Amino acid sequence: MSQPAILCQSTTCPNGNPPSKLECPTCNKLGIRGSYFCGQECFKAGWKTHKIIHTLAAAKDAAGDAIEDGSYNPFPSYEYTGSMRPMYPLSAKRTVPDHIPRPEYADDGRPMAEARAAGQPPRILSKEEQDKMRTVCRLAREVLDIAASHAKPGVTTDELDEIVHNACIERDAYPSPLNYRNFPKSVCTSINEVICHGIPDRRRLKNGDIINIDVTLYYDGYHGDLNETYAVGEIDDDAKKLIRTTRECLDEAIKLCKPGALFRDLGKTIEPIARSNGCAVVRSYTGHGINDLFHTSPNIPHYAKNKAVGTMKAGMVFTIEPMINLGHNWGDVHWPDNWTATTVDGKKSAQFEDTLLITETGVEVLTEGKKRDL
Repeated sequence: MSQPAILCQSTTCPNGNPPSKLECPTCNKLGIRGSYFCGQECFKAGWKTHKIIHTLAAAKDAAGDAIEDGSYNPFPSYEYTGSMRPMYPLSAKRTVPDHIPRPEYADDGRPMAEARAAGQPPRILSKEEQDKMRTVCRLAREVLDIAASHAKPGVTTDELDEIVHNACIERDAYPSPLNYRNFPKSVCTSINEVICHGIPDRRRLKNGDIINIDVTLYYDGYHGDLNETYAVGEIDDDAKKLIRTTRECLDEAIKLCKPGALFRDLGKTIEPIARSNGCAVVRSYTGHGINDLFHTSPNIPHYAKNKAVGTMKAGMVFTIEPMINLGHNWGDVHWPDNWTATTVDGKKSAQFEDTLLITETGVEVLTEGKKRDL
């Protein structure tokens, strides 16, 4: 078996992270393997961040253990609210074969069509468009279930990202998160106190973790979006209660969906369930319309007394995705990566999401899967 090529480690490589042979000499001396770049420009461009490896690799962590395999925390001075830490360097950006159609933002990261649609009322999809949504949502469910089957102690979130990416490609689909507003990976993996938008990296899942896996596919011009929260090994009773509560919040909200229902009323059902179980509803993130655009109207808050505008009509497609925190603090803070949102007190957070189609008589859960014990 031939040795696999090592790709350029620059996260901003203009050449598409090709196989590279220019090794960082300091990393070589320190015994850090894999620090290769395609040229001096990539090496110099990432020097400010890359040199942190050199300091940390020779140091000891707080427990006195040597840092392993060259992994490092890229934001050592940031005051984290819980135990989670990013583990860099990130793997190179994964590629999508040219034959797979891709959304407009795939190259430059800018969803301009979403900006143009801002403020417009929710679209009513035609029967043909509804069928396309059924197809992409079915594929998204398949991919999430595949990823979830690998969420076990010892597996890295980057490995989960690779599994999701490859499963999308096998279905001739584009992983919607990849380069959406410059998000660097193909799936969001949010562990413990991470509320949402966790970036897959080198951290290995541990017994007792909970992980949310958020999958979106782009296929035949349409997006399908869903997520679930899973136990990793044996979890404590509080984590079990949090996951059950979050699932109940989504299920009860779905029961309200039908023509004529008000979007603002969903939060009136979700928040009392969360509060009665000693939990809080995150307010910074909402459900959203989804069709040929990843995110569009309507905007769907999950908390009570919100001011969401609009009434459900047959042919609308949107997500409901409550994010529920243990305890009574619904606030969130962001890591310096500009994506990862965590609870302000370090307590665990969970989320469930489905994509829904309003029908003439009620609602169709397009991303529905098999019920599982929580």
